[in-house]
Amino acid sequence: MLRKTLFPGFAALLLGAGALSALAADAPPRARDLGVPFDGTPGPLNAITDVAGVLVGHTTLISGSGKLVVGKGPVRTGVTAILPRGAASMERFSFAGWFAQNGNGEMTGTTWVEESGFLEGPVMITNTHSVGVVRDAVIAWRVAHGPADATGAWWSLPVVAETWDGWLNDINGFHVKPEHVFEALDHARAGVVEEGNVGGGTGMICNGYKGGIGTASRKLSAKDGGYTVGVLVQCNYGTRENLRIAGIPVGREIFGEDPYAFVPSDLAERGSIIVVVATDAPLLPHQLKRVARRVSLGIGRNGSIAGNGSGDIFVAFSTANPDASNTEHLAELHMVPNDSLDPVFAATVQATEEAIVNALVAAKDMTGIDDHHVTALSHEKLREVLKKYNRLLPLTPSPPPLR
Repeated sequence: MLRKTLFPGFAALLLGAGALSALAADAPPRARDLGVPFDGTPGPLNAITDVAGVLVGHTTLISGSGKLVVGKGPVRTGVTAILPRGAASMERFSFAGWFAQNGNGEMTGTTWVEESGFLEGPVMITNTHSVGVVRDAVIAWRVAHGPADATGAWWSLPVVAETWDGWLNDINGFHVKPEHVFEALDHARAGVVEEGNVGGGTGMICNGYKGGIGTASRKLSAKDGGYTVGVLVQCNYGTRENLRIAGIPVGREIFGEDPYAFVPSDLAERGSIIVVVATDAPLLPHQLKRVARRVSLGIGRNGSIAGNGSGDIFVAFSTANPDASNTEHLAELHMVPNDSLDPVFAATVQATEEAIVNALVAAKDMTGIDDHHVTALSHEKLREVLKKYNRLLPLTPSPPPLR
């Protein structure tokens, strides 16, 4: 089964604020809805799409059950696309920087990001063994959407990242195909971003609980420029004993099935996390690399140690300076002074922390290959633990939908 995710936020943008309120009222709870406290002020959607122009698309692949038959399934995987400038992402490049906190993973195209300072197209996220097909499909998609003679796509180094979903998914069956990449790109939308068991995050595990896709954002104050910082994560890292939420050792307080309990502790930190940071703050590549480094602090708030076997790889881009890649004239650029970057750094740390918890809260129980079962983080138990430590915020009822 191919589940193509079309975002409710797109319809809301067409219908107006009333539709957005109605959709939000029907949406599954996020971390804040459960009373989890976080620092900072989120944007309207508390998502990476709060940065104007950023689009997100998922293709989710779920089929089969029972014993693993390589090439047939069960299938629990997918692909996620983040387009920095929407349809113009291939023509108007974005300043970018990247950083690997621990390099047991892959993000293609980053040597050119480092060298050129530009992100030249979308960021794609999938499973470890599908990086190649996704990379090639992005090139094919670019050729199909470029000039008739394809001269605009003679040279391309797509950015494609991965985390390992082999505990739940037939990862050696290579179920992600080019058409799934095209679906994610063609149906990328602004607005509400679906989280949890979707897209590239479908088969992922985080801190011994079901993981996946999560997102969050922060809006800076007017005195700090009023900029927005948005984060999207695909989390598949960590051990249960290390998990902290709002500073509380949640993983040690909530007992239950741990899919990796049989794995020696020195091997348990074998997962990975990919983090994409978007901002409309006018930052240059060296500043965006500094922003990407701050992602590590957000993950650390949730207990990560960036274990030896973990691929913790981050990319940050800015949607400001839209004409920076124009080759026909001298580019005039704006930049935030280095001495004014602290609010952007703080926003990155805060949004990363919340995006990971949002992924855990959104994820649902999943059974995959050979009946491997991964349990989602219990909302009720999470609230009980936070209340025990006096960290639970009172619930604020969602506004009634506008009719």
